[in-house]
Amino acid sequence: MHQRQGRQSLNTTYKAIAFDTGGTVLNWHGSLLAEVQRINDWASQDFDRHDFVNTWRRNTMKGIVGQKHPSFHMDDVHWETLQQTIDAFHLPALSPQTLDQLWRGWHRLRTWEDFPAALDTIRQLAPVISFTMLPCSLVIDVSRINSITWDAIISCQMIGIYKPHPEAYQTAASWLGLKPADILMVACHNFDLNAAQDAGFNTAFVRRPDEWGPSGPPDPIPNRKYDYIVDRFDELALALKS
Repeated sequence: MHQRQGRQSLNTTYKAIAFDTGGTVLNWHGSLLAEVQRINDWASQDFDRHDFVNTWRRNTMKGIVGQKHPSFHMDDVHWETLQQTIDAFHLPALSPQTLDQLWRGWHRLRTWEDFPAALDTIRQLAPVISFTMLPCSLVIDVSRINSITWDAIISCQMIGIYKPHPEAYQTAASWLGLKPADILMVACHNFDLNAAQDAGFNTAFVRRPDEWGPSGPPDPIPNRKYDYIVDRFDELALALKS
């Protein structure tokens, strides 16, 4: 159920609503699990496909979170960690074409089912921003596939500094021509919301209990007081309208 917490309720003084995108908006686990399950070369292999996908994601996050001015972006890390993950699970090598197809699965991620309609409602209230560590081209691709309309995409790839460094949040606010206090940051991850809150943003925690599949997310419980804590995006949309 919707819980209202923190410093102030949302009203028309909020001038932008920024969404973490990987995990919060996109069901990366379910989407990539389907990609792995379609690989014929691995059909007879006995391995935990949920664990494979989570290990790939975990290795990627280790390689990108907190980077400053890297010579690479998240797609590059997806590529490097894919081969690392295949080797770690002792799986048969894939052809270059199949490997590329699996890697590009990140550009075919599907949203959580409760997101698109809620975003349409929220966008009537204020500009909506994808503020993400994902590369810009990936966000464009998944937005087109899922018929998502953003008012802007701000990728840490563009900034050159990755969450949770405060410079990433400060730059996003500056690019929007807003004060941090004018922005509501929406995410399912404590590390992102805590950094945003420290930078002066308002915050909304949306629970995504299935983000990591059956194993559940590593931090499913809010660890601070946020302005909003909700179970679903439609609850958030309703709260923002009230």
